[in-house]
Amino acid sequence: MKSPKIQKIREYLSMKKSMSSKKIGVLVDGPNMLRKEFNTNLKEIRELLAEYGDIKIAKVFLNQYATDKLVEAIENQGFEPVVTSGDVDVRMAVEAMELIYNESIDVIALVTRDADFKAVLMKAMEMGKETIIVGAEPGFSTALKNSADIAIILNEEEEEKDLLEV
Repeated sequence: MKSPKIQKIREYLSMKKSMSSKKIGVLVDGPNMLRKEFNTNLKEIRELLAEYGDIKIAKVFLNQYATDKLVEAIENQGFEPVVTSGDVDVRMAVEAMELIYNESIDVIALVTRDADFKAVLMKAMEMGKETIIVGAEPGFSTALKNSADIAIILNEEEEEKDLLEV
């Protein structure tokens, strides 16, 4: 069952898509977002962003400890797994910069909670790209949320429900 908040986001993004079809590049910070406590659903992220435009590039960045099963699951969701032996954030930032300077990409969508990517969002905006940040609580950087054109909090309903149960 879809939550009302997610449905509202879908409707908003769909309305924006109908205005013009935008080409989206999506980069996912695997170690930061693909955690059991967040229950991140790549299919749901893909569907949400597809409401806004056409996803042309979709990559998930992983460290060298990623299991073969995780890599396969990512591929099955239509994302390209990028396994790096170095710092995942650095590799993802380099890829983001490539998207920023790619004239065929209109929108940069980052799936992360990490404030380190604020500079990437600022550069994307400076270069005329639209920005979407998708994250989860707890630990979703406020600076990051406030630096993007659109901020989506995936598990916001669960957080509100947890607070009500306290």
